[in-house]
Amino acid sequence: EGDASKSLIKVYCDPATRTVNETVTVTLNGNETIGSYMVWQGDSLVEKNFTNSYCSSSCVNATWLVQLQQSYKTECDFLFHNTSLSDSSVGVILLILALVILCVCLVLIVKILHSLLQGRLAFLIKKTINADFPYPFAWLTGYIAILVGCGVTILVQSSSIFTSAITPLVGVGVITIERTYPLTLGANIGTTVTGILAALASSGSLYSALQIALCHLFFNISGILIWYPIPKTRKVPIGLAKLLGNTTAKYRWFALFYLLLTFFIIPAILFGLSAAGWYVLLAIAGPAFVIAVVIIVINILQRKRQQWLPEKLRTWEWLPLWMHSLDPMDGLLTSLRVHIAALFRCSRHEVDESQPETSGAVESNERDGHIIRMTSM
Repeated sequence: EGDASKSLIKVYCDPATRTVNETVTVTLNGNETIGSYMVWQGDSLVEKNFTNSYCSSSCVNATWLVQLQQSYKTECDFLFHNTSLSDSSVGVILLILALVILCVCLVLIVKILHSLLQGRLAFLIKKTINADFPYPFAWLTGYIAILVGCGVTILVQSSSIFTSAITPLVGVGVITIERTYPLTLGANIGTTVTGILAALASSGSLYSALQIALCHLFFNISGILIWYPIPKTRKVPIGLAKLLGNTTAKYRWFALFYLLLTFFIIPAILFGLSAAGWYVLLAIAGPAFVIAVVIIVINILQRKRQQWLPEKLRTWEWLPLWMHSLDPMDGLLTSLRVHIAALFRCSRHEVDESQPETSGAVESNERDGHIIRMTSM
């Protein structure tokens, strides 16, 4: 299987590699420096000596060998070269720096788009991007958008770049959420092409590598088949996106809370329960899942078919406020933020007040010393 994968890649790569010589390599063996390079001769690679091919006997001397050897022993210079930071610390610093730069760039993109997309230009762009095909082909618009998202993601080899580019356009109102939805689905399919290419280039088992890559592809396709072809199911992710967006617009801290809950807290709880045993996971997660489904169904009925519910369940007003509203949590976090800001202001005010007192004491001491000196005279 490994030989088959190498043969498959060789069919595509050999025509290109045959026309390009290998990079010159230098082997350091003690005090000797040997240079060599590889060239194609027929169907095989032949190694030739770098020194004999490009240097006369007069140029191969001890000075040249020492200089060449020292050039390969020179350490690389980089940003944290002269620091005592470990690789992990440097990685964390670069990660934080990259996130800060990403956020700053997204904010600047939004501001630039706000200033550019105004008036007639904004109207034309919105009308073009969000328009559907003429009847009777209007239903094809979303599927074409999926193909566009897939194609662009294949070109840039990153779904994150594509989604990060269209997110500011949604923020300024150029693209609607309904149009962004199929574009994002297409990006999820396009990002699997990278895994397929990596599987084809694998030097190990082509069969196993393609299995994993195709699992990724069919997993994303199955999700699209569940949530997109039926118009009713399309409204579920779009409605959840609008709900989360409106909640975040009202409570700014909710975005961070959602990220921590979804990507850290819930996975950590499920991992801990699964480590304790499947029966523990089933005993705790099972009832929690049933309760969540019941609450979701009651919420839907409260909005759609309120008359089907008992009078007690038609609203959640009979529950404590913290169980059906984020206002208590928002008030607590706002109060905490105000107290922290007040502490910073007080500490800064104390520092500012201590400086004039110190200078006044110095002036007083200097004046008293001058009076004492005059009295002694």
